[in-house]
Amino acid sequence: MINFSALPKNIYSGVHSTGHCQGIAVDMKKRVIYYSFTTKLVKTDFDGNFLGSVGGLLGHLGCIQFRESDGLVYGSLEYKNDSIGKGILNRNNAESIENAFYIVVFDGEKITRADMDAENDGIMVAAFLSRVTDDYLGTEKNGNEHIFDCSGIDGTAIGPMPGANDGKEWLFVCYGIYSDINRNDNDHQVILRYDPDSIKAVAAPISQNSMHKCGENLDYEVFYAYTGNTNWGVQNLDYDPARNVYMMCVYTGKKDQFPNYPMYLIDVSKSPEYKALIGREGEFGNVFALAEGNVRDEKTGICGTNYSYGSTGIASLGADENGVSYYYVSYDGNGEDGNYANIRLCRSDDENYIVPIE
Repeated sequence: MINFSALPKNIYSGVHSTGHCQGIAVDMKKRVIYYSFTTKLVKTDFDGNFLGSVGGLLGHLGCIQFRESDGLVYGSLEYKNDSIGKGILNRNNAESIENAFYIVVFDGEKITRADMDAENDGIMVAAFLSRVTDDYLGTEKNGNEHIFDCSGIDGTAIGPMPGANDGKEWLFVCYGIYSDINRNDNDHQVILRYDPDSIKAVAAPISQNSMHKCGENLDYEVFYAYTGNTNWGVQNLDYDPARNVYMMCVYTGKKDQFPNYPMYLIDVSKSPEYKALIGREGEFGNVFALAEGNVRDEKTGICGTNYSYGSTGIASLGADENGVSYYYVSYDGNGEDGNYANIRLCRSDDENYIVPIE
């Protein structure tokens, strides 16, 4: 049993000039935290001591996850030439890059110094996601660009399949979704399921001058969660075993007909239901059930939480003997020299769902 009272209440990431914190991954046994700062992976210990970093990326490194069973860090990496991608390229004095989307795998044990190179230092490999790339580049039957309004990928989580009790670990990857309030075909979160061991088997070092397609034949399944449109889709996804939910942390949506919560929950006790996809005429899919949080919209029936943090990083730590869940959550900020994350120890709360421990 983890002694949660002995964990530090605040862990400071340090300031980084590569973009805001996109996600965190926690290795409880070695007391290490990894941070995604858009184009750089940073590693510190629980005291905030800097241990190393990996840079050299021209793409957007998003949500990251630590997999305890193999000791590796998994994350989403997207290369695209939209407003986000061009902003990254401009910061790095680069002109353009091929549109492509990957799951990356870092060997955190090898991160031992500052500014290690993602391409050349043997730290990172990547598996190409053909379905995401096809949907990003695709066009709907009605002429709308981007299938499901796909802007790429961001949220990732490792955990069980909802409704299953077989002990199998899966990697779930969420679409980023543009916030177009004039479309009604973009109101589902789109979630792909992969076998993380299959990801590892095909992943290869990446060259940003010649993007590989290793993994283009990976098996996957597609699932949906009906939340209403959100701004850039699921930013962070994390499995909470104590509450038996996946937490989908988002930037709140802009469509007035939806409640626009900052967090939605997938009920892991329930199998997905094959049914019509609302707003997508004639289309059906496997839809995850939303779990009750602490707020519910009576008009739509959509439930969630009003906890407004987690979109820049959240990690479930487990529960104590009283059933209280604990989390490390990124409370991000910025200053003249760049961006930082203050990782705060938080606990479950019936009224507010999650609260920081003072």
